[in-house]
Amino acid sequence: VQSMAHKSRLVEEMMNDLLGVFQVRTSHSLFPLLQPAIGVGSTFEGWSPCGQDTVYHLLVPLKPPRGHAFHLEMGTAGKMPAESYVRVVPECTCMGEQCVKNRPCFVHQPRDPLRRKQNSSILSTLCTDSYLDARKIALWFQNSVSSAWKKLPQSRRYTLEVLPSRRSCKLQLKNASGRSFLVEMVFGVQQGDSDIFLSSQTTEASFTPSTTWAESYAVAETKFFSHIAKQAPHDTFHLKCLQLCAGILVGTGFSTYALKTVVMHLLSTTPLAIWNRREFLLRLQDIMRYFQDSVEEKCLHHFFFGNKNMPKDIILPPAFQEAEPLNLFQCLVQDPTTHTNALQEFQEL
Repeated sequence: VQSMAHKSRLVEEMMNDLLGVFQVRTSHSLFPLLQPAIGVGSTFEGWSPCGQDTVYHLLVPLKPPRGHAFHLEMGTAGKMPAESYVRVVPECTCMGEQCVKNRPCFVHQPRDPLRRKQNSSILSTLCTDSYLDARKIALWFQNSVSSAWKKLPQSRRYTLEVLPSRRSCKLQLKNASGRSFLVEMVFGVQQGDSDIFLSSQTTEASFTPSTTWAESYAVAETKFFSHIAKQAPHDTFHLKCLQLCAGILVGTGFSTYALKTVVMHLLSTTPLAIWNRREFLLRLQDIMRYFQDSVEEKCLHHFFFGNKNMPKDIILPPAFQEAEPLNLFQCLVQDPTTHTNALQEFQEL
């Protein structure tokens, strides 16, 4: 875990140095403002399924450029994943904090002087019908990342290769000794001041329009595990339990996300003192028993909807706190054959 944490910090620092170059380049432009990356996913949470290649996932928050605003059009409540849209709207800059001398207003000033500027704006380059386009953003970033990397001192130690990706930026960093890091950067728009984002990450749907953004809970999940690490005794083995059980699930029809949800529920409802080395096998039994009960009952509640045991330092939109629990195993309710197969597969596990 300590080795994983050290490598994660190293990758996060390198990627934020890289984003710093973008921030300088776009500070006076009409492109989205890239904020510091947030490490998310199993690697940054301190565990990774056994036998799986480590991928460092980072979410890069986007802020609108001067003279524009992001209006979030949220998808159907209770749908997983919730598909939403980000509409880019010009804002008045004649008054207030955004007012800059000799800078035209996109709303009130004549169009003709603005036309040249709008040719390179977020609306004409990175949007489709005024909606933020995940594929266009990914391509824009991919086309500029190699030249930005050459500005960093780390480029003398690591070569950078941009790998194919439609809605994110996948990078492979390799040094002279052959040591390499596989990094995937996805882009996100924050919901208010909360830890919930709309993400460019590809959804499970066979076809996802490029203007569709999926609701992501990855930042909130990482904050949850950070909260547990601060509260737990030094010999707590909850990450080892999660890693081992996740390794068992590899190759089955059960998702590691469902397993992680089970562990998060248990961590929030049981004393952290019992997650120690001496009771390691008991905690494994608790995890698998909770998982089994959820499969049999065809019900596993999403951790962030209607959960009364949420740590106070995790910030959720008000609608999440008031929502009815969301069932991650709804597919088992809708299809008896799927439920029967899931029961058989779990017995084999």
